[in-house]
Amino acid sequence: MTKPYLIALDLDGTLLNDEKTISLKTKSVLQKAMENGHIVMISTGRPFRSSYQYYQELNLHSPIVNFNGALIHHPRNDQWGIYHEPLSLDVVKTIIETCENFRLHNIIAEVKDDVYLHQHDPKLLDIFHAGSPTITTGHLVQHLKDHPTSLLIHADQKDVKSIRQYLSDVHAEVIDHRRWGAPWYIIEIVKYGLNKAVGIKKVADYYQIPQERIIAFGDEDNDLEMIEYAGIGVAMGNAIPALKNIANDITLSNSEDGIALYLEETLNLK
Repeated sequence: MTKPYLIALDLDGTLLNDEKTISLKTKSVLQKAMENGHIVMISTGRPFRSSYQYYQELNLHSPIVNFNGALIHHPRNDQWGIYHEPLSLDVVKTIIETCENFRLHNIIAEVKDDVYLHQHDPKLLDIFHAGSPTITTGHLVQHLKDHPTSLLIHADQKDVKSIRQYLSDVHAEVIDHRRWGAPWYIIEIVKYGLNKAVGIKKVADYYQIPQERIIAFGDEDNDLEMIEYAGIGVAMGNAIPALKNIANDITLSNSEDGIALYLEETLNLK
């Protein structure tokens, strides 16, 4: 039997097609991979509440990485541990107060699965309603009482660069930040040093799988560290150029069963 591989999957733009579903082909190949002894895991920027449905759909029995590495746990094994590294509340309040000087649409803080909106926004509520979280609306400096897992800044596309420059200039030692892809121009902030690679390394160590037997799939800039860390980092056909430039390989897009076709060939799952 082939030695087991750890297969790490980003969700949006990677495992999920443009309809936000997992294709039957991809699901079938992933099931076959698990039947052959390989370990399949999800590594996403999403919170757990909006990724668990896909975890269940694939019938996974592995740890999951959420919030780009800020929360790592095993949904089926309470003894595995919960690794939660939130942002400093003081730093977050400073960022909120300063960012009000920029042109913003909204600021969103998430404390695990609780959501805090700076201003009421029906369109954003559609994104965050999955899993029926507790949602609080109002000035975050007053309403936030706990250290947030992540902070999201929603701005116009033309302002994202200047906001990210401010974050890098002033807070580089305590935070890391990434951007969401279109159509949402959102900057996502987590504690410094956290990324998806941190999460998959913790899972790989648990299963005693060496780096060279990690296959990771992604498409956006929050996948950069994970793709670079994995022994086989695979960029989707729809991935940003920066990710394709550092990937070991490129597969077809998320709407063309790119994951399934790549794993069939690489792991001989046909």
